[in-house]
Amino acid sequence: MLEHKDLEMITEIIERVVKPIKSDVGALKSDMRALQLTLENETNKGIKIIAEGHLDLSRKLDEALKIENEKEMLKLRVNRLESEVEKLKAKLEEIA
Repeated sequence: MLEHKDLEMITEIIERVVKPIKSDVGALKSDMRALQLTLENETNKGIKIIAEGHLDLSRKLDEALKIENEKEMLKLRVNRLESEVEKLKAKLEEIA
């Protein structure tokens, strides 16, 4: 059976081992909190800003594509109208 002195020595040894571990755990908690704050305040905000920028670019691209489609349709119309004018000129020359 263990005597009181033995129990005191065991307690002292355990305290010597546990104190540095507690200190290390405290430091790890502090580092982890700092990392979480960095993620929240810098990284996540940066990602949000980049995402908003991409959304704006996507909107601008959609607008540019709409304009390009309208331009293409107008070119087709002008081409058709030019053909009709040429046909009308040819008929007018036949009549005159």
